[in-house]
Amino acid sequence: MLNDFPLTRSTAEKLDEQDELKKYRQEFYFPKNSIYFDGNSLGLLSKRSEEALLRMLESWKRFGIDGWTEGDEPWFYLSERLGEMTASLLGAEAEEVIATGSTTINLHQILTTFYKPNSYRNKIVIDGLNFPTDIYAVKSNLMARGLEPKDHLIRVESRDGHLLNEEDIMETFSDEVAMVVLSGVLYRSGQVLDMEYITKEAHKHGILVAFDLCHSIGSVEHELSNWGVDFAFWCTYKHLNGGPGSVGGLYVNKKHFGKSPGLAGWFGSKKEKQFDLEHKMTPAEHAGAYQTGTPQLLSAAPLLGSLSMFQEVGMKQIRKKSLLLTEFLLKLINQELKKYAFTNRTPTNPKNRGAHIFLEHEEAARICKALKKQHVIPDYRGPNGIRLAPVALYSTFTEVWEAVQVLKSIMEKETYKQFKNERNVIA
Repeated sequence: MLNDFPLTRSTAEKLDEQDELKKYRQEFYFPKNSIYFDGNSLGLLSKRSEEALLRMLESWKRFGIDGWTEGDEPWFYLSERLGEMTASLLGAEAEEVIATGSTTINLHQILTTFYKPNSYRNKIVIDGLNFPTDIYAVKSNLMARGLEPKDHLIRVESRDGHLLNEEDIMETFSDEVAMVVLSGVLYRSGQVLDMEYITKEAHKHGILVAFDLCHSIGSVEHELSNWGVDFAFWCTYKHLNGGPGSVGGLYVNKKHFGKSPGLAGWFGSKKEKQFDLEHKMTPAEHAGAYQTGTPQLLSAAPLLGSLSMFQEVGMKQIRKKSLLLTEFLLKLINQELKKYAFTNRTPTNPKNRGAHIFLEHEEAARICKALKKQHVIPDYRGPNGIRLAPVALYSTFTEVWEAVQVLKSIMEKETYKQFKNERNVIA
């Protein structure tokens, strides 16, 4: 895509001039004088999200308890409203998506509701590169049922410690497997899994498929309903820029509607029946049935602002720019840093590459600290990983150029040596 362009600052500036999304940069707040490449851990605050949160506070101030049904965004319907706004990012129908819970709670809901082990079909497949919270949730769900993870959890191991071979995933599929839980984009290497292919092959064996979309929602395109994916869950504070601890999301394919929630709570009730306060639950007839408690309104409100930008831009445009940013970054790393012993662990094929780059270096912790001192914000992942995530809505190609030059200077001058090569409490 960039083969005909010299890898220079001038090229970066030209790419910025041509950027169809450049106007959205002014929508965001940036840490002072910083190049922010950690949006795959926590996205930046947008002015629209700030305004949406302030509007939520104003509705509380103005209406008190009547805010549940009054105002521009009645609280009683906010989770469904946000689900509707998110659906286009997923290739899903509005009724299949709900803003609720958190990554971990939503995975627990999926497992408790839809994982029904019996004497012959009782195993869960998960990959050995998955984020720990998914592993913890699956193991604890098995143990709560009196099932030993060593007997009922099948881990797909990576051949190189960084990437998954999809054929290795397929080899675990059998009539003994009840469910597979995988990430759409691997949180370390940034590898994009072929969700359509995995789903198709799993269904041949009668296996239910759940995807963790924490690193793919808002960064890559999805067609969950067309692919036949059964379930998905995600956080909203990374590429969706919903804010620290913002409400999570849940997708349930409509073919599974009508299944009573395993973790039942009053906000999963059918709206017309909820305030009848009967002890026999009447679940909603859509993904809203899998809510539990009262929505976290102040943690959900910023999404009204951030998702409005995704609706305007569309995932096709976001994905196009994201791939250009990471391609430019990879080519610059190869050109400028070749002699400094960095190893790229991210797929170079655009089809398989998410929205961040994962580099390994034996001095990674020190290098990350040195970058932050020079106002480039990366993400450290132990024991020796550096994640760099230029974000389509607010990062520029010139920032990519400047960040690589800062990294080159750090390596040339060995300024990283002034720091300890160990992570801080929060990496």
